[in-house]
Amino acid sequence: MSVLTTMQQHTPGWAPRIAVVLGSGWGSLTEHLSHAVQIPYTELEGFPQPTVAGHSATLWLGNLGTQPVAVMSGRKHGYETGAVDGMAKPLKMLKELGCHTLVQTNAAGSVRTDMPPQSLMLLHDHLNLPQRSPLVGLSGSDRFVNMVDAYDPALRAHARHTAQAKGVMLFEGTYAWFLGPQFETPAEIRMAQRLGADAVGMSTVPETILARHLGLRVLALSFITNFGAGMSTEQLSHAHTLQQAQEGSAKASQLLADIIAHLP
Repeated sequence: MSVLTTMQQHTPGWAPRIAVVLGSGWGSLTEHLSHAVQIPYTELEGFPQPTVAGHSATLWLGNLGTQPVAVMSGRKHGYETGAVDGMAKPLKMLKELGCHTLVQTNAAGSVRTDMPPQSLMLLHDHLNLPQRSPLVGLSGSDRFVNMVDAYDPALRAHARHTAQAKGVMLFEGTYAWFLGPQFETPAEIRMAQRLGADAVGMSTVPETILARHLGLRVLALSFITNFGAGMSTEQLSHAHTLQQAQEGSAKASQLLADIIAHLP
């Protein structure tokens, strides 16, 4: 069944304006939704079936403040199949339903000694280290997407202002995308530092490219779950990532709800 048909059945006459993709540590955002409706991805043609713990594969429809939002709890990662366009159809569908802005979240590792686990970071740029693009194979001149200010400056300013008003420390930096699924080596972390990265992770960049190709504004935030390999004695694992994310979920999701509720 098409997304439009399914949504009309669940929420007749309602249309989202903000699309949100939830990563690890951000799942409790759905607790802030009013008039929420849940639709499993299995009912939505073209939506992915994530294979990663911590991603529930559910589309939530509701409101944050006065903002009508479509919240994707679960994304497709490039490391799951090797393809990096797994989020192309869902984002295209949400754009067609009326979304003009994509808000992304992820869990990431810090490569800055002054940005410890449990920190929040606003993305102002990214490094596409695998040099993989979800636009490969498309035709037409619009595939040559301008990636300057891919993370919208006005939305970033709004996020900074909201965090300051709420008394929340919000770092800002460059996110380096590694394909994964293995964690980075200490040498790769040193490389990322020298290239100007502030955090590393395994998502977000393909979705940003897709969103900009669709003409969506993009805002993205990282929840820092660990230091990069070789920067501490902690043992990296997905279980460790999920534990750290769960511990900081309430703070992260509250800030995210405040940011989205008043997006310009």
